[in-house]
Amino acid sequence: MRPSVLGEGNAKPEGLPRRERENLRQRGEILDAAVRLFSEKGFHNVSIHEIAKEAEFGVGTIYKFFLNKEDLYKFLIMETAERWQHAVIQALEQERNPFQAIKGYITVQRELFFDNLPVVRLYYAETKGACFNIRAGFDQDLLKLRDERIKKLASVFEIGIEQNVFRDLDPYHMALALHGIIDAFLFRMMENPTRFRKRDELSNATEIFLGGVMSK
Repeated sequence: MRPSVLGEGNAKPEGLPRRERENLRQRGEILDAAVRLFSEKGFHNVSIHEIAKEAEFGVGTIYKFFLNKEDLYKFLIMETAERWQHAVIQALEQERNPFQAIKGYITVQRELFFDNLPVVRLYYAETKGACFNIRAGFDQDLLKLRDERIKKLASVFEIGIEQNVFRDLDPYHMALALHGIIDAFLFRMMENPTRFRKRDELSNATEIFLGGVMSK
């Protein structure tokens, strides 16, 4: 069996009935196959029949989980985005020290980026030029996750300001600035991931940002 490109998102939860575990396994293998094909050929050049063949399932199995190719694509992106959201929120909540929480958040963002690089590339290659039917309501869901993440970041900065860890600046603006810096570095890393695996350039983003917000 080929390795999953979706990281731990396809892990089979313990305690579920056998049929549900089997459904999760099948759906995960379909999504993995779709990512491979979309990455190689582009979303618009891949058919449901090709995905079924790549996943070694019948076409009917695809339609058991997804209405069509667009529905599969939306599910793939949203599943990745929601797992990403859970991981970064957890990184912020599990560390009581606000400085360490922000550093942990930046580290987790880098790990998630490389763990989900095929899906990240797919999203930016295809969705930005997707037709209205694919994007309808879709971008709003992703923006909602982003806004929730920024608000959580702001709350950590607010705590840090109260503890005199960070400068007395607008915590929401600090969160926006950090979000923008990370995005800029991740875009650059997407262009040349091999180079950035060898040199943790996102650590420079950490130094640039935290050097400006730390309380003297």
